[in-house]
Amino acid sequence: MDTSIQAHNQRPAAVWSSGGADYDQISSGIADSIAHCVLRLGPQPGEHILDLATGSGMTSRQVAKRGANVIGADIASGLLAAARERAQAEGLAIDYQLGDAEALPFADGEFDAVISTCGIMFASRPEAAAAELARVTRQGGRIALTTWLSDSNLFKMFQVMKPYMAAPPTPPPPSPFEWGRTERIRELLEGNFDLKFEKGVSYYREPSGEAAWNTFSVGYGPTRMLAASLDEAKRAELRRDFIAFHDGFPTEIGICVPREYWMTLGVKR
Repeated sequence: MDTSIQAHNQRPAAVWSSGGADYDQISSGIADSIAHCVLRLGPQPGEHILDLATGSGMTSRQVAKRGANVIGADIASGLLAAARERAQAEGLAIDYQLGDAEALPFADGEFDAVISTCGIMFASRPEAAAAELARVTRQGGRIALTTWLSDSNLFKMFQVMKPYMAAPPTPPPPSPFEWGRTERIRELLEGNFDLKFEKGVSYYREPSGEAAWNTFSVGYGPTRMLAASLDEAKRAELRRDFIAFHDGFPTEIGICVPREYWMTLGVKR
């Protein structure tokens, strides 16, 4: 157990870590939304930028290629190891650190900008994560976030998995998809940031629903760990339902699932 990750986040850290290097295939599936977020953030050479919930580092690599000095932080040590390996292979000097979004190991106002691509929304305690986001961003600094809409097809994918999950505790934790409503984003961030929003759609393409299952059951921690927790019969049912959902978005060539999100741009007051 790493004491830099709070106790209530140890299990989520293990879940996300399980994807390892294969998580980069998940990031590839949202590469269009990552490019959108980096574009709107507009990283400048020499800026000090945090990629929060960096995963296997795809966003941090894009920011670094624009000349910024980047730190990538995540609770998942397995994803950070993959990020370091990939950045080194591409000749990018990115500092990857274990970091809990609800208690970041950085100084007040340390960063010119913070970016998080479908990452901060999965923090267990959103108010704490929002407060930390504000704390580490300097006055006049920027944030850029992508968060799946609360009724998006990504949310619907989680609904496919939900019947196979263990019952949540009482009271249940807040849904990460609350970050998919601008009203909730304003509640969390407007006290410290001037906010603007832009809606986006990410297109997830695979040869088939079965290919989507193979990608997610190997590289996406929540799907991988859920499948591993089930007996053979239940795992087969989950696989069937997951494939059927993705096969519901056919093209003449394969499948293409539109997944809707908000892009939030903020300036720290």
